[in-house]
Amino acid sequence: MRRRAYPSDIDDETYAFLLPYLALSPEDAPQRRYPLREVLNALLWLSRTGAQWAYLPHEFPPPEIVRSQAKRWFQAQCFENAVHDLRLFCRVKQKKHGEPTAIIVDSRTLQSTPESGHRAGFDGAKKRKGTKVHLAIDTLGHLVALMTSPANEQDRAQVEALCHVAQLETGGMLEVAFVDQGYTGEAAQSAARNSNMELIVVKRPDASRSFVLLPKRWVVERSFAWLARFRRLARDLERLSATLIGFHFLAACVLLLAKWRSFLAAPLT
Repeated sequence: MRRRAYPSDIDDETYAFLLPYLALSPEDAPQRRYPLREVLNALLWLSRTGAQWAYLPHEFPPPEIVRSQAKRWFQAQCFENAVHDLRLFCRVKQKKHGEPTAIIVDSRTLQSTPESGHRAGFDGAKKRKGTKVHLAIDTLGHLVALMTSPANEQDRAQVEALCHVAQLETGGMLEVAFVDQGYTGEAAQSAARNSNMELIVVKRPDASRSFVLLPKRWVVERSFAWLARFRRLARDLERLSATLIGFHFLAACVLLLAKWRSFLAAPLT
């Protein structure tokens, strides 16, 4: 008997697109006990609801099956590869070059949990113990690179590694990175220049005390808001940083797939 459908389930067209990225072994491999699509739907349900693995509805494959397959997908960077190709497609559809020449960089601190407590740090600015997620997006809001660090580490200390990864993902096309005032200083500028990039600090007006919509900076804040709709990313619920990064790329993949479908449904002009 067919199980009931969940809002997080993927459609046939989306699954056909994702299958080449996810099929680490043939679909009819003898060791495969559950359909790959059902495992993916279970992982999407977890990312949307933020539930514990053990609370996965019984209509899905067992939690240990879903968890082990998710680990293999995250280790093989399946969703990162899908995000990269979807970003290229969406940029071309929006009449942009396939690879960006500018990125926007920022971080947010996820509240720690007992699962993540051993690697969490205290963010003095946010008054919160947790993990920092450092994001690099293009000017359209598409994810380019992502890394994590304990919350007590300075944003500027992650510039070199983040810019290096972003350059690798874009084939060395990046020229500038727009950042906030947390990235000021010669050390951050020098770290960016090691990756042939220039940091441009977007500052708040001196006299402002309330909310101000800053050029370029609002795009990354919007991307954080999009990702926050996935409850699995509301806190740091993972034991491993690689799992936290994997769920972020899974969420970014879902967002880009929605954009991809809208372009396919649009009439030709």
